[in-house]
Amino acid sequence: MSARGSLQLVPNTLDFAAPGEPARLDELLPLGVIRTASRLQHWVCENARTTRAFLKRVDAVCPLERALQELSIVELPRPRKGGTEPESTDLGALLAPALDGHDLGLLSEAGLPALADPGAALVAAAHAAGIRVVALPGASSIALALAASGMNGQSFAFVGYVPVAAEARSARIRALEAVSRRDGQTQLLIETPYRNAALLEALLAHLQPATALSVSVGLSLASGFTRSDSVSHWRQRPTTLPADIPAVFAFLARR
Repeated sequence: MSARGSLQLVPNTLDFAAPGEPARLDELLPLGVIRTASRLQHWVCENARTTRAFLKRVDAVCPLERALQELSIVELPRPRKGGTEPESTDLGALLAPALDGHDLGLLSEAGLPALADPGAALVAAAHAAGIRVVALPGASSIALALAASGMNGQSFAFVGYVPVAAEARSARIRALEAVSRRDGQTQLLIETPYRNAALLEALLAHLQPATALSVSVGLSLASGFTRSDSVSHWRQRPTTLPADIPAVFAFLARR
């Protein structure tokens, strides 16, 4: 065993919130990633319950080297209210297995760890501790939505959530549109699924008619779709968004 292990950023699937029986994991993730996950005995995650569900799907393709109940699964500290950084800045205890020579897995709730995810703080702590960080390949809803949008993939910004309060939300949307128009930059947003319709309504209300708007829903699901059209056409032909499936929103203002 080496003096120090590594921090393995293990991608999750994008179907965790989808109803019905999940697909086999090897239909959604590279086999090499699944094999890596099957041998890891130490995990850090957002939610231990959903991580166990993920590992059961791993086991169905590549049997786990240790029984599920023998694995160490530790949750990240909860983010501060209104923020994304964990409450505790001392993450050394979570990295203890890697410091002792074991490879440690980091799992997000969906997609790639540390991308729009509180695991970024653990990755930064690993670098500070001299622990090797390995990013494993997998789906990112943000990257997939950008690719499917047909918008500028050379210059883009993921801005996360916009404010919920109506006045602040409208001001933020207009500010982002101004940046998009000035720089030719695609703006990508997300929202809690039950607010999908509210965000779409706000975007249609405050973006200019010629601005291109794309919405990707349920990426990687058989029922998933992407619609990319001008705001004026969206207004003429509305699309109803589900309130229980994640969506990614993108827009690009015309100069």
